[in-house]
Amino acid sequence: MSAALKKSSKRNYKDTKHGLVLTGGGARAAYQVGVLKAITSFVPRNHGIPFPVICGTSAGAINSTALACYSSCFHLGVKKLEWIWKNLKPNKIYHADPVRAFGHLFGGVLASFQADYAPKVARSLINNAPLRDLLNQVIDFKRIDTNIINQYLSAVAVTASSYSSGDSISFYQSEEKITPWFRHKRRGQPAQINVEHLMASAALPMLFPSIRIKSEHYGDGSINQLSPLSPAVHLGAEKLFIVGVEQPKEPLHVNENNPHPPSTATIAGHLLDTVFSETLQSDLERVERLNQLLQQVPQEKQDATGIKQIDTFVINPSHDFNAIAAEYYYDLPLTMRLLLRTVGVTNDSDSSLISYLLFEQHYCSRLIKLGYEDALNKESEIKTFLSL
Repeated sequence: MSAALKKSSKRNYKDTKHGLVLTGGGARAAYQVGVLKAITSFVPRNHGIPFPVICGTSAGAINSTALACYSSCFHLGVKKLEWIWKNLKPNKIYHADPVRAFGHLFGGVLASFQADYAPKVARSLINNAPLRDLLNQVIDFKRIDTNIINQYLSAVAVTASSYSSGDSISFYQSEEKITPWFRHKRRGQPAQINVEHLMASAALPMLFPSIRIKSEHYGDGSINQLSPLSPAVHLGAEKLFIVGVEQPKEPLHVNENNPHPPSTATIAGHLLDTVFSETLQSDLERVERLNQLLQQVPQEKQDATGIKQIDTFVINPSHDFNAIAAEYYYDLPLTMRLLLRTVGVTNDSDSSLISYLLFEQHYCSRLIKLGYEDALNKESEIKTFLSL
């Protein structure tokens, strides 16, 4: 690549920094890849990523870090992500064979009888050790520093929740000028992002085991994340492009006349839905109210306080992930179907657990297609927001 072309492929983010915020949701994060794929069609080839600030939580943290590693070429990064998601199998994320799946579960039961002084390991319903191997294979973490030095990237953040302190911790890798922040129940901590941060951020509560980093134990980043937009703002983003998970409820999962109480699986799915979507909607409302207030404040006073208006663009799925997942229920390994049945999950249940755990190529490809179509339907708005 010539020097002139290489220079033109970089974004000049010194004027306005666009931030990308990717939320969590297990297998649902395939939808994010579809949205990003559509955006690549708006950006010339060989150009860097249009988001110098990238922040992710849970499965969104994995997508965010992968993009950060290939921020020098946005098209390439999205193509690699798409290939991974479209070729995904459950056994690449968690142990799905009967011996190891039920062995892990039985081991957790036996561990409950251990003495307090005995060494203990994190327990969970599912063993996601294969995910660590997959991440080590497909993500080259050393590329993050290279892209920061070459100014393709300003910062990347991965958020996890500390079971030890109850705080939401955003591990970030950035330019030296960005200093740590401390707020009530949340803080930013500089770090060299590695596979353990991703495993911690994506540790779905109860389903996947917690991860120990230094002296603290961490779980899914959406737990206790009271302000999911905060990390991107602290890292300098002024306009936030957010891929959310707020979705319409379709007839398959709407039954107002159901006389039966909700099953354990339904309650668990409802809790996960709340964790992944409600805090984002509340934070968006706070940002909107703050923007309205700042419009009444003279610019010089805004500059003096350091508070600035944050523009946001949110894209949410147009169809219900749970209804889509129900169509691919039998693509789940038999072992997982039996395991989920013990908590009330069947092919016609109204639990959303399936949509989080269905790491299967046909389902993921369907979500990618949905994200792609949803973003194309908003092409003009996205181009305007990103100044493309």
